[in-house]
Order: sequence, then structure tokens, then C-alpha cells
Amino acid sequence: MIRWFLLLLWIPCLHGTVKPPPPVLPIPTARQLQWQSVELSLFLHFGMNTFTDREWGMGNEDPAFFNPLRLDAGQWIQVAARAGFGRVILTAKHHDGFCLWPSRYTEHSVKSSPWEKGKGDLLQGFTDACRKAGLQAGLYLSPWDRHEPSYGDSPAYNAFYAAQLRELLTLYGPIAEMWFDGACGEGPNGKKQIYDFPLFRALVRQLQPSAVMFSDEGPDVRWVGNEKGFAGETCWSMMDRTKVKMGTENTGYLNEGEPEGPDWVPAECDVSIRKGWFWHPEESPKSLAELLDIYFKSVGRNGILLLNVPPNREGRIDPADEERLLEFKSIIDVIFNKNLALRRPATAGQFRGGSQDFGSDRAVDGNPATFWAAEDSAREGWIEITLDQEADFNVVRIEEPIALGQRIASYRIEIPDGTGWKTIAKGTTVGRKKLDRFPGLRADRIRLVIEKARACPLISEFGVHFCPFQF
Repeated sequence: MIRWFLLLLWIPCLHGTVKPPPPVLPIPTARQLQWQSVELSLFLHFGMNTFTDREWGMGNEDPAFFNPLRLDAGQWIQVAARAGFGRVILTAKHHDGFCLWPSRYTEHSVKSSPWEKGKGDLLQGFTDACRKAGLQAGLYLSPWDRHEPSYGDSPAYNAFYAAQLRELLTLYGPIAEMWFDGACGEGPNGKKQIYDFPLFRALVRQLQPSAVMFSDEGPDVRWVGNEKGFAGETCWSMMDRTKVKMGTENTGYLNEGEPEGPDWVPAECDVSIRKGWFWHPEESPKSLAELLDIYFKSVGRNGILLLNVPPNREGRIDPADEERLLEFKSIIDVIFNKNLALRRPATAGQFRGGSQDFGSDRAVDGNPATFWAAEDSAREGWIEITLDQEADFNVVRIEEPIALGQRIASYRIEIPDGTGWKTIAKGTTVGRKKLDRFPGLRADRIRLVIEKARACPLISEFGVHFCPFQF
């Protein structure tokens, strides 16, 4: 009798020794995981163009034009926080070369403007406001500078740019993201400048090792290939960085990534809330329906959304933009604050080693750190959720534990049809988050069928939601 009792004690211990699934390479770095956990970022295009009503300045603008009489960086950050954005990126310098901080390397900056009697430092106010609100701060420093005389003398200008970059990375505390592009609109007869991106990236790694770097080619975060805010329906976080260069025309590759890519470089989806990137008095914000569509096609396709909201000439987020952002936050909350699948009974075709540590209930426990896992040899599988009762829903959310790599390549979602199961949605990649929308349905059961995976499939969260907003 004692032997049987000891055996019963030993069986749970045996289950507890089931090994977690190994990662499938490539996998994200700690800074990339932290970056993608913040799914909404705000971009702030503000500077000389705000006052000259341009998108690209000429570089010869009088600093006296820059005089926002009610500038309040704290208001920008408060709006961002209230709207659910966790990171804010500011244009420290755009193509016209005018600097929003008193750079020691040029007079073409706020120190030559009437704002704050030439004593102001907008980057200090911005980063202080971010820290106070608990939001991450990011910066964009345009490589193209139409004011700087050394532009076109590659070694001299690269030294100038690196000096300004060092200012940004040493004077303003932690920077979460450094935003680079290969901007240059000089044309075939213009100045020819070869940017030293290896130098610029080395400075970021040296001075802000926790910061991610964005560009066409990464190394940490890639451009999604368009300025509509849309990731591909298939969107791998992997790519081969050797296939992409700054200013690439290979935008389709950036949009989708590559399942066998050796580099983990997830997509950031940039788009402006208005037609232009800088504030213009005749423009108005996108509709709520447009913003919601962008959300589903960026965050809902394994990317993050970088939404530009340009401050106006007073130096404040425009009231119309603020109202739209808060409406956007409200509808996102309505959709996702209620999960019909949360802690509901779940079954699966299999789970790893028969251990409840990797059982189907882990996919509906509301804890992204736990996950359902199949056996190592599996490349497909299914999870079925039984709801409390028949319910209306039109959105499904699937999440993979991407710290162990991105795996799923094909799946479908099914509900009972009286005689079997019918497919209501199909997809390819999942990644950190995949959102599927469909016309409203009513059912008491729902099934996720993984048809193909790069390695044993894992699901950290499976959610069922209802959106009252017309698609």
C-alpha cells in the first residue's frame, strides 16, 4: 500500500520534469522583446516645417520662424498616455537641419530662435515629460541636412552627424529607440553624401545599449515597406539583412519578411494621422474607422504601430487629433477588455509530455508567460474552446510566445455548423499578435487548427472578442 502511495506522489513529479520546448532560431534579443511589448508608439513631427507649412524644408529658413507660444511637451505626453501609447518618438532634427535642442555644433537651432528667448531645450522638456509619465522616449535625427555646409563632404559631415548623435545619446537620459532612415532628396545633380551607418550604430550600442535601432535594414527593427501602416497578411519577424540596404526598393520583402531569414528584425508600421507628417491647418485627422483598420493591419499582423500626430503651431497636440486618439483608445478597450475565451474549458489534440504545465488551458489563462505546447515532433495541432454559452463574436486574437521564436506558418479558425466544423477565417503567420476579423457569428465553441509550423507549435494566448464597430 505504501508503495502505491509513493507512486502516486511520484507521477506529478514526473510531469513536472517535462522539458520546455527548445527555441527555434532566430530569437529576439531582450531589447527587441521589450520594444515589441509596447504595441503603440506615437511619432511627433515638429519643427521649422510646422511654421513654414512645408513637409521638406529648404535649410535656409530664418530661426525666427520658430516661436510656439504655448508649447507644452507635457501635453503631448499626457495625450499619448491617455490614448494608450507607451513610447513617443520626436524629430530632433528634420531635413532642414533645424535642431530642437541647443546643439554645440550649429547655430541653426532653438538657441537662435525667439522661443524661450533662445534659452529653451525642447529635447530636455520632452524627455523629462516622458520619464514623469512613465513613457519611453525615442528620437529621429535626419541624416539629410540641407543647412549644414559640410553635407556632401562625406567624412566631414559624418563626423558632424556623429557629434550631434552623441549629444542626443548622452544629454537626455535613457533613449528607447533611435530612428534612422537614408533620407536624401538631392537628386542626380545634388550633393553626394555617403552616410557612415556602421559608425552611427556603434555609437548607439556604446552609449544606449538598451535602445533599439530602426531602419530599412534594422539592425533591431525594420521599416514595414510602406507609410500606410500596413504589415503584410504574412509577416515574419525574420529576414536576411544582406538582402536589404538603406533606401531599398525591396519593399515587398520588408512587408512580409522571410521564414528562413537568419536575422530577427520585426516590423514597425509608420503612418500619419493626417495626410502630411507635419501639421498643416487645412488637414484633418483620419476617421476612427481608418485608424481601427490600421491597428488591425499593424499590431494585428505581428507589427507595432507608429502613429504620427504632429503638434500644431502653438506647440500642442491639435484638439481634433486628441479627440480622435481618445476615441481610438475607447474602441480598442471596448473590443479587447472582454475576452469570451478567458479561463474557459479548453482541449487540445495533444500537449507536451502529458504535462499540465503545457496544457491547453495555458492558452486561455490570461498569462502571456504561459503557453500550450505540442510535442517536439509536431508541426500541426488544434485547440478547442468551449464558451459559457452561445455568444456573438467577430474578432479572434492569437499570440505566440515569441521569446522562443516564430513558428506558425498556416492556420484556420472553425466553429460548429451542426454536422461538423466550418472555417470562418484562415491565416498564415501569427507572431506576437494576430487579429482576425469576420462578419458577426454566434457559437458556443471555437477551434484553432494549426496546419503548418516551422517547429512544434506554441500558443500563449487565444482570445475571442466582439467589436460593435462596423468593419
